Amino acid sequence: MELKISSQSQADYAVVAVRGEIDLYTAPHLHSELVATVDEGAGRLLVDMSRVDFCDSTGMNVLLSAMKRAREKGGDLELVAPKPSVMKILQITGLDAVFTIHASTDALPVTAGTSAAK
Repeated sequence: MELKISSQSQADYAVVAVRGEIDLYTAPHLHSELVATVDEGAGRLLVDMSRVDFCDSTGMNVLLSAMKRAREKGGDLELVAPKPSVMKILQITGLDAVFTIHASTDALPVTAGTSAAK
């Protein structure tokens, strides 16, 4: 399945909405987008996982790597609304204790900015 990513940046945070499956084949695309967003100066990176149907270990490593990069720059990466199947992986691996996880997209800031599909 194809991975679609859109992002919306504000002064101190960015929302990256991910849709599809994150696996060995699609993870490099997600990694590039997250790194670019962090490098553009977003202090807080909110990754909307509400439309991610599957995420394997490669995808989890991409999220961890992006979180580490964000923290090195004084920011953070948070996950928003992972589906039950993705949440189960986070719980089994113990990553639910590593990431800040918001249960719903209500955690996403409301903005009037534009969204750029990538």
